[in-house]
Amino acid sequence: MTDTEEKFSVYVVEDDNGVLKSLCALLNAHGYETIACRSAEEFLNLYEPNRKACMVLDLRLPKMNGLQLQAHLADIRVNIPIVVVTAHGDVPIAVQAMRAGAIDFIEKPARIDRLLEAVRLAGGMLFNRLPPEIPKKIVADRLSKLTEREREVLQHLLQGKLNKEIADALDVSQRTVEVHRSRIREKMQARGIADLIRMVG
Repeated sequence: MTDTEEKFSVYVVEDDNGVLKSLCALLNAHGYETIACRSAEEFLNLYEPNRKACMVLDLRLPKMNGLQLQAHLADIRVNIPIVVVTAHGDVPIAVQAMRAGAIDFIEKPARIDRLLEAVRLAGGMLFNRLPPEIPKKIVADRLSKLTEREREVLQHLLQGKLNKEIADALDVSQRTVEVHRSRIREKMQARGIADLIRMVG
């Protein structure tokens, strides 16, 4: 397919006007048509089933929140690739969103390269180019390189726990947890929790 045939739109669902404008401006600058939605309800009003589109979704929204919108779309069988953008403290909720089918989550403030990469991945899914799955054997090989303590930390990470909660649970310092997280990412060849969920979640 040519690039012109693979054009798609991005619904940006975000209640903070400043963040909404900057996300739309960034995506517009990279050639994407954006549809700005200040709430889940506004998205539902503006959604066009025949439009090829993905969604960048903030989880904290007034009235219907991001997780509720995701569940509602599943109920009414609307299958739209969703990239979740979340505040740092909401990582546990973002983990739930990934388990419910979101394709990636990015912590605010969203790094430009990560956001664009996630939107490209979402676009690929619209045109049936699924991200390559890492073979189970390779995942098992990577897991086998983790120490017992690193495996414990990984289990907590997959539950969406924050460093402080993991440190309290394992009776170690937050700095120790950070070191373990760094080694886990290195050994698992993962950029972050979203990759780890895709591999072993």
